[in-house]
Amino acid sequence: MLFLLPVLLPLATLSPIAPADLERIGRRVWQNEAAGQVSGLTSWNTGEAFASLGIGHFIWYPAGPKGPFEESFPKLTQFLEQKGVRLPPWLKPGMPCPWADRAAFLKDEQSPQLRELRELLRSTVSQQSQFLAERLEKALPAILETVSAAERVSLQKSFDRLAATPQGRFALIDYVNFKGEGIKPTERYQSKGWGLLQVLQSMPPNGTVHDFSQAAVSVLRRRVQNAPPERREEHWLPGWMNRVQDYSKN
Repeated sequence: MLFLLPVLLPLATLSPIAPADLERIGRRVWQNEAAGQVSGLTSWNTGEAFASLGIGHFIWYPAGPKGPFEESFPKLTQFLEQKGVRLPPWLKPGMPCPWADRAAFLKDEQSPQLRELRELLRSTVSQQSQFLAERLEKALPAILETVSAAERVSLQKSFDRLAATPQGRFALIDYVNFKGEGIKPTERYQSKGWGLLQVLQSMPPNGTVHDFSQAAVSVLRRRVQNAPPERREEHWLPGWMNRVQDYSKN
């Protein structure tokens, strides 16, 4: 009797990124998310059930049932504490967002808490950049667990090819922060996801950063087409297109 062994692939490891390069990546992500403005480090978009914080607009849900999108700000606060960053006394790692909704958040925009939070996020760009890079490093193993053995080989090759260049590495770091890994069942419209997995699947074999950019355009257009009409996601599409098309321009 023959036993087929599973295909074992090495975990994704990014080549070391110099601190200055990592900070440049983080500042470019910040530019994409909030035009590089300190005021944009604490925001709550119209129609959303969560605050968007930091250079990566990390999601923070209030107490109660969580929405469908990956929550990342509590993980960031835990990461910052592990790195020796002193958090404001009121900000406990892993706690839910203390503002119940957008109205309460905007009312408190100039409160001591939000001022402290903006200062914390302004002063920890390098740590947030490291957090972004580590999220990408963990993303590929999680993605590979969700696909067949045959597809794992193809996806890893595409990932490794992109990660080998500064331009491709930035595209991967930015996109997985921007739209997630693509493996959460709740991050689907009409059974179709829009994360890093779906973009890698949409690329041709041996694709380039340009191919990744074009695949991201296609995946995001499909998301908007499949989105519930009440979300009005077409409003965001032009900005999303500019963001991912920029991957192949720099």
